[in-house]
Amino acid sequence: MNTEAKVGTFVIVCLLLVAAAVYYVGNEQWGRHMTPYKTHLRYAGGVGPGSEVLFGGIAVGRVNSVKAWNEDPTQIEILLEVKEGTPLNEKSVAKLGSVSLMSSPAISITTGAQQAPRMKAGQVIPSQETVSLDDMTRKLSGIADSAEDLITQVQGELKGVSGSAQALLANLNDVTGPANRHQIAELLQQVNALVAKQSPKIDRITDQVVLVSQDADSVVKKIGPLVDHADATVANVNLTIDQLRDPIRQDLVQLHATMEQVKTLVASIQTVVRSNDDNIHETIENLRVATEHMDQLTDQVKQRPWSLVRIRQPKDRKVPQ
Repeated sequence: MNTEAKVGTFVIVCLLLVAAAVYYVGNEQWGRHMTPYKTHLRYAGGVGPGSEVLFGGIAVGRVNSVKAWNEDPTQIEILLEVKEGTPLNEKSVAKLGSVSLMSSPAISITTGAQQAPRMKAGQVIPSQETVSLDDMTRKLSGIADSAEDLITQVQGELKGVSGSAQALLANLNDVTGPANRHQIAELLQQVNALVAKQSPKIDRITDQVVLVSQDADSVVKKIGPLVDHADATVANVNLTIDQLRDPIRQDLVQLHATMEQVKTLVASIQTVVRSNDDNIHETIENLRVATEHMDQLTDQVKQRPWSLVRIRQPKDRKVPQ
């Protein structure tokens, strides 16, 4: 055999070895060590044969077929295969996804749960729909329409609030205007003048009261003999009382029965009051809180009347140069 024949035989043998190695590696990578599964989605935009299958964001396989499902025309049947040993479980969920915004669409499978049973070859992976661009556009359009209506409504309500605030400010200006302040000042001056004018009369009335108390002492001394005569009168009254004792006793018995009825009535009233004690306290507390809120609102309106129209106090105007 010449040299050329030997070289040709060597090249042919090398090519056969390379082809066998490629076939073996490809068969090991994509043949016997791939496990088939399938899933169903309503929207599979951009997914086709050869698209990646991701498990927890890691590429583990590819899509073999994408077609309409004969059993349910509203579903798209996707046949896929993943590397053998990929821990798909019954809690794993397949959905449309991608690695990045610029990458091609892929089938993304979640890792599921550790305690969930592993899925067997050929089983259907539960799916979850993702929001498509059309759905997002429709929702954003609906939100924009609602926002426009809301803005229109708020503008109308703000006009009403602004009108009420202006009316309130006008009333406050009338109440605290120069005319009312002048009237209050005049009223205070009149009160001061009246007190100064009546002070001498008040002093004289006080002196007269002192004199009357002194005369009362002398009157008490004169009443002493009358008290002695009153003792005899009391003795006569005792006799009269002895004669009237029996009728009075009967009246007392009736009065006692009446008092018992009154006690029963009072006890009933106390029971009703105690049963409603919490409600009464709550009502009083609510009235107290409402009063405090009204005081706070009044103080705030007095100190910052502009807060009814503006959220923040307007800045001071600059002095022109």
